Amino acid sequence: MNVIDLPVVNPEPAPPRRPEWLKVKAPGGEEFSAIKTMMRAKSLHTVCEEARCPNIAECWGAGTATFMILGDTCTRSCGFCAVKTGRPPKVDPDEPRRIAEAVVSMKLRHAVITSVNRDELPDGGSIAWVNTIRAIREAAPNTTIEVLIPDFKGSTTNLQRIIDAHPDVLDHNTETVPRLYRRVRPQGKYHWSLALLKEAKAQSMRTKTGLMLGLGETKEEVIEVMRDLREVDAEILTLGQYLQPTKNHLPLDRFVHPDEFAEYRKIGYELGFSHVESGPLVRSSYHAERHM
Repeated sequence: MNVIDLPVVNPEPAPPRRPEWLKVKAPGGEEFSAIKTMMRAKSLHTVCEEARCPNIAECWGAGTATFMILGDTCTRSCGFCAVKTGRPPKVDPDEPRRIAEAVVSMKLRHAVITSVNRDELPDGGSIAWVNTIRAIREAAPNTTIEVLIPDFKGSTTNLQRIIDAHPDVLDHNTETVPRLYRRVRPQGKYHWSLALLKEAKAQSMRTKTGLMLGLGETKEEVIEVMRDLREVDAEILTLGQYLQPTKNHLPLDRFVHPDEFAEYRKIGYELGFSHVESGPLVRSSYHAERHM
C-alpha cells in the first residue's frame, strides 16, 4: 500500500491567556437585560457592544452605556477596532430623538455619545452630532453630555459645529503613538488629533483623550505622547490595555502590568492632567461621570 505524505499544516498559535487582572464576569442581570432590550427596541447601537468592551457588565449593570450614532458600519479600517468596516447606511434623521428618549429612560446624569467615522459624508456626520446634542439638551436639560468624536479628517468646519453645540466634555482619542499610526490608524493622522484637541481647548472646551497600550509602543513613546497632549492642554487622559478582538485584527504585543499603568497615572498627574484613568480595563468612557 502506497503511503501519501500529507503536507504539514502549522496550526495558528493560540492567543495568549489573559492574566488574572484582565478577567471579568460575563454580562448578565436584570439591568443588563433591560438596557439591551431597550436598545434593540429603539434600534440604537452602543460602542459597548460593537467594540466588545470588557466593562459592559459593570457599566450596564450600573445603568450606564455609551451610545454610538450614525449606524454600526465605519468607513475606516483601523487595525484594532471591532466595529465593522463597509458602506454605512443613510443617516437616520430620527436617531437623535431616540437617543434622547433612551437618556431620559435611563435617568442618566451623564450621557456619553460616540460614532463611527462617516468620511463619505461632506459634513463627516457633524450635523447628526449637533442634532443629537440638541435633542438630549431639550429632553434632559440636567444631563451633562460627553462626546467622543472622530477627527473629521482635520476639518475645522465640522469640528466647529460640535464646539458650537456646547457639549460638556469633548473627547477624541489619540489611540497610539505616532510611530504606529500607519499600522493602527491607517486613515488617521497624529497631527489631526493634536490639532483637534488644541482647537477645542482654545475655545474653552473641556478636552479628553485616550491611548491603548500593548500594540508595540515603548514606555518612552507613551510618555512623549503624554507630553504632546499637555502641550495642547488636554485635561483628561485615559490609558487602557489593547485586547485583540479577532484573529483578523492587530496582534497583541504584550499585556501591560497594572504597576506600569500606575506609573503612567503618576506621571500624568505630574505633567498636569486634571484627571487620569490608567489601568488594564480602562476605556474611553469608563467612569466618565467621575471626570465631571
